[in-house]
Amino acid sequence: MSSSLSTSFLLRTPPLFKPTFPTSTTIFSSKPTPYQFLTINSSLNNNNNNNKTSSWVSPDWLTSLTRSLTVSKDDDSGIPIANAKLEDVSDLLGGALFLPLFKWMNDYGPIYRLAAGPRNFVVVSDPAIAKHVLRNYGRYGKGLVSEVSEFLFGSGFAIAESQLWTARRRAVVPSLHKKYLSVMVDRVFCKCAERLVEKLKPDALRGSPVNMEEKFSQLTLDVIGLSVFNYNFDSLATDSPVIDAVYTALKEAEARSTDILPYWKVKALCKIIPRQIKAEKAVTVIRRTVEELIEKCKDMVEAEGERINEEEYVNDADPSILRFLLASREEVSSVQLRDDLLSMLVAGHETTGSVLTWTLYLLSKDSTSLVKAQEEVDRVLQGRCPAYEDIKDLKFLTRCIIESLRLYPHPPVLIRRAQVADVLPGAFKVNAGQDIMISVYNIHHSSQVWEKAEEFVPERFDLEGPIPNETSTDFRACT
Repeated sequence: MSSSLSTSFLLRTPPLFKPTFPTSTTIFSSKPTPYQFLTINSSLNNNNNNNKTSSWVSPDWLTSLTRSLTVSKDDDSGIPIANAKLEDVSDLLGGALFLPLFKWMNDYGPIYRLAAGPRNFVVVSDPAIAKHVLRNYGRYGKGLVSEVSEFLFGSGFAIAESQLWTARRRAVVPSLHKKYLSVMVDRVFCKCAERLVEKLKPDALRGSPVNMEEKFSQLTLDVIGLSVFNYNFDSLATDSPVIDAVYTALKEAEARSTDILPYWKVKALCKIIPRQIKAEKAVTVIRRTVEELIEKCKDMVEAEGERINEEEYVNDADPSILRFLLASREEVSSVQLRDDLLSMLVAGHETTGSVLTWTLYLLSKDSTSLVKAQEEVDRVLQGRCPAYEDIKDLKFLTRCIIESLRLYPHPPVLIRRAQVADVLPGAFKVNAGQDIMISVYNIHHSSQVWEKAEEFVPERFDLEGPIPNETSTDFRACT
């Protein structure tokens, strides 16, 4: 929700702030003028292969070794095994995981087994198989995701399983009603977006380059802090230990998700590995802050005798999700509530920031779509701040965001673990305990699923049709 409205704010620009972009991938201003917007640099085309690891041994030695350790000789799954060469493993360890997964999809098809470490993964790049795995909750759990993220999310619904996930989702979802969203758009989304625009103006006038990924991450942290806790991080303007802690914890979670050796399971090592020591301290800071906010809000709710007395309840002074959950008088521990709120804070701000970053990046490369989006924003808003009801009329901008999510999904890979033996669509067999990588990136870039799969084409989604989802198209089959 915040992604579409925040993007619309950056596109709803007065004449002084009209962006002009060269057509090259890396955009630089020749000289500052009042009509130039922001410099947007891309590292996507930096094909620096000088750091590739080389070896005199057979390039397939790692696959052969791990295949013998992790794949049974009488394997009858019907799933082909990818040969991970040494340079591929180097990419897996130090680069973007989804890129070698895409390469192997082109070599081995929409499902293959990757044996390149102490574990073997079944990598899925087919919408039908992805839906089967993600919709059969009893047969597939979050597995490795929970293991590497528990240090941060605890028992929050981001990594919760089965009955706990169902119960916590039912408790939280009612707080996200239409009246709440309308209030948040007015009080939070618009105000935070306006602050970002004001902060960017000096750079725009100078023609200076700006790290928009960083700015959008700060923006979404402020938005979610206010809408979830009624807590102002003010990360666009200030630095604080809490802000640093959030980014440290995120960095650690990302690192653990790509570590091949599961050493994080050994609790003692958290006391000696500097990176993990820093992460544990960061999580302590975040949890302490959230616990203090919960106690403060709980005291106010008790003092005022506040109770939810209507379906779309909003406290006028504090419309946050935290206030709603406490006013609902649900019997839940402060620790569980803390973990649920952390799920929203940490996971929500990073993913939304990523969507904003890639959407602006793609629009900066496509002047036709950029102008079309600007014209729509100007026509719908008529120079005023956006309201919740405006979203339905910002059809093309919404399609730009959706197309951005197709090309650059976040996260690009989802991980599940089979709880029982199962047969996947296509008659592929998996055993209990099998880890499965669902490559959202592969599905969204597959020429078998999409025409012009690598191109940014917002018009591929009908403006007059329903907003695309898994019920109307293969798009986002993995959400």
